[in-house]
Amino acid sequence: MSGAAAGPGRSVATAFAPASVGNVAIGFDILGFSVDAIGDRVTARRSAAAGVTIKAIRGVVQDLPLEAAKNTAGRAVIALHDAQPPGFGFELTIDKGIPLASGLGGSAASAVAAVVAANALLPQPRTQLQLLQYAMHGEAVASGSMHVDNIAPSLYGGLVLTVGIDHPRVKQIPVPGAIRAVIVHPHMFLSTRQARAILKGSVEMADFVWQTANLAGFISGCYTNDLDMLRESFEDVVIERQRAALIPGFGEVRRAALSAGALGCSISGAGPTVFAWCLEQHAQAVAKAMVLEFSQHQLQSDHWIIAVEASGARVID
Repeated sequence: MSGAAAGPGRSVATAFAPASVGNVAIGFDILGFSVDAIGDRVTARRSAAAGVTIKAIRGVVQDLPLEAAKNTAGRAVIALHDAQPPGFGFELTIDKGIPLASGLGGSAASAVAAVVAANALLPQPRTQLQLLQYAMHGEAVASGSMHVDNIAPSLYGGLVLTVGIDHPRVKQIPVPGAIRAVIVHPHMFLSTRQARAILKGSVEMADFVWQTANLAGFISGCYTNDLDMLRESFEDVVIERQRAALIPGFGEVRRAALSAGALGCSISGAGPTVFAWCLEQHAQAVAKAMVLEFSQHQLQSDHWIIAVEASGARVID
């Protein structure tokens, strides 16, 4: 839950927002899950002057705009401020824990952490859905368009389906308890704008039907704990084919993960991070196989093994 103690006396708050995997193979721009192993932190302070300023950016990424309107965290809090001016401004300090252009929802996490921290300073906090909509404005700064497949899981936690942009509807999807997600981040740069720019504007009818069936099967498998259904449905036949060439060795990494026991393996968001779902007993072998295959293509990588749990953004101080 993103809410926290708030009130007229609170002048500073720090919030954490987890990284996230967008698309989850078959749910382009509508499906994502949180990765609580890493994330961004934002500290918000009340300021006498109206508006939003960014005091500092620290952590694994520092060369980001200090001008609030050009920064994902700043732009998100501007949206919160302007929707209902609280009578004071916000000063933000951003601590980046997610690498730039990693495919782990770094821009979304900054935006989410910022609005959650700012919200804790309001005498009357905004709803979680309102925070989602404010954070979407920040995400648009980074990617050039509003999409919620990283914003929603970072805010709500767990596996999240979001339908709609102007009036989004958010649904947390249960994940079978035996499932573990293996996240492998190769050390390379791939911008979201670049990865979106290569996508075609239309889809063949056969691929549309196939992808729709896979999305329905995947969600059904999650609700019914049907691992065979998850395995059969875990295939992106639209986006992955177009982006695979942007990630050296992706095809080999995917095959290595499946050979090691993964139910499915695909690109996290725009990439270059790759993820797999597997049973807990296969997780170490899947991670080792994926890391090894990236190394065969001269790419060192970091990896995490997580349970997909509903732990979203929260105030931590």
